[in-house]
Amino acid sequence: MKNIYTPADIERITEATIGTLDDISRMSPPQQARACERRAAFIATVGEQAAIEVLDIRGDKSVLAFAGDGICGAYALETAIELHRRECPVKVVLFNIGGNLLTTDALAARDRFIADVGREFLEEVINPGPGCFEMPAMTPSTLVIDGIFGSEHRKPLRGGYQAVARGINESGATVVSIDIPSGMTTDLSVGMVNRNIIHADVTLTLVGPTLAFFMPENAELVGRWKVLAVPFDEEAMRHTRCTSRVLDARGVRSVMPRRSTVVSKADLGDALIFAGSYGMLGAAVLATRAATRSGCGKVTCHGPRCAFFVMQTAVPSAMFTTDGADVDIQFFDNPRDCDGVAIGPGIGRSESTARALGVFLKSCYAAKKPLVLDADALNIISDNPDLLDFIPARSVITPHAGEFDRLFGAQNSHGTRTLMALEMAQRYNIVILLKGPKTFTIWPDGSILVNSSGTEALATAGSGDVLTGLLAGLMAQKIMPEIAAAVGAYIHGVAGRIAARTCGIQGTTAEDIADAIGPAIDTILNPRPAGAKNLSI
Repeated sequence: MKNIYTPADIERITEATIGTLDDISRMSPPQQARACERRAAFIATVGEQAAIEVLDIRGDKSVLAFAGDGICGAYALETAIELHRRECPVKVVLFNIGGNLLTTDALAARDRFIADVGREFLEEVINPGPGCFEMPAMTPSTLVIDGIFGSEHRKPLRGGYQAVARGINESGATVVSIDIPSGMTTDLSVGMVNRNIIHADVTLTLVGPTLAFFMPENAELVGRWKVLAVPFDEEAMRHTRCTSRVLDARGVRSVMPRRSTVVSKADLGDALIFAGSYGMLGAAVLATRAATRSGCGKVTCHGPRCAFFVMQTAVPSAMFTTDGADVDIQFFDNPRDCDGVAIGPGIGRSESTARALGVFLKSCYAAKKPLVLDADALNIISDNPDLLDFIPARSVITPHAGEFDRLFGAQNSHGTRTLMALEMAQRYNIVILLKGPKTFTIWPDGSILVNSSGTEALATAGSGDVLTGLLAGLMAQKIMPEIAAAVGAYIHGVAGRIAARTCGIQGTTAEDIADAIGPAIDTILNPRPAGAKNLSI
């Protein structure tokens, strides 16, 4: 797993690496000299690494750098110095409003630029007023280095900086942002106006990504991101607590159980799926089929009587039970010893089903029995919000954006939805698997795990039913709900990729995804040796 850093984390790690200016001021003169040298060397390394990346994507474009008055401006200036050394001429626009606002870092970098490159390549903006500053010409044949503000800047762009951002965005130029795109002020950039944020084609981040990089609405702002190879203090890195992480195959391998050679089905747990109603029996088939592919020992589907022949034919390896009702579920049976219980795919929203679900939730709440709740189960709860208080602790709910908004109120972005999910996960002590282009698993303790295996092939009807069954199957194997949710999302994504190899992205169906779960788990647990042909995960 890879940590996701907040701007505050980046600031702390940077300060631990190069020393704050306040720290340096309290040192003895010899110590100050060494600390300043270390700080300057760090900034120069950022510039060197950024220059390498710029040259890699530049082509025959002319290069224009915008530098702010803080440390991000120093990074941009050092990048420009290094580009000149490599025979790539760069003009720099340095914002020094009022003539005296440059930080020590920016001032030192400016002086180095003048000494090493020449003042003729530097335009220092002191008065941004009309007639005093004119935006340089930018076209699609221009590469812009954005070093105006980095993660140290926590306020929205205003005044002339807004005009600069919009000018860059409207120019068609290729944009490389250092640290984060200027104007992106928080991890989630909630309430930000996108046109007032510089739209990067490439973002060169210093420590690692911030959570904002994974928000769908920020895709056009961040572009492709890459972590620069710059040294940070190992002690600071170890003691920085990151509540957000990117889940990858190695992380999944570390928590997935492996079968013993002497295992029996009794050792692998029972999954119970409550699913289906007249006209929506396919959801029951998909969820049940996915559970059977998850590795658990036995799967039972409970549904209306009309599902009997469908289920016995479509998923013969699963058991089927019914409460005797013809078209929908009117009684949710006691889950007995099942560790993985899922409710929702295709159950409908009839009055009788809703009433039965309410009774069942209260029973499981009293018994402290975690559940997986999806689809119509969530829709019934949104119709009866009092039931939120009876979702058993550590249960997993799996809403897409629409279902989430019906449950907890309309949100205007994935960022605000994530903030609300963090609040609701803590309030109700539940796990929220927030489905989307980048699926987030949000734990009650405030942790966020970002799934890295997603694919557009998952955007097909029934895909969510497959995920629900998979989660029930994983929980049946006594994987903790918090872990099962994150791991299940990752396996689901890999299964989608494997299915798309055979069926194509457009042609992949939920059935294909369910049948690819087994190969997906095998691919994750048993990666091919280096050099061998491997499925992409």
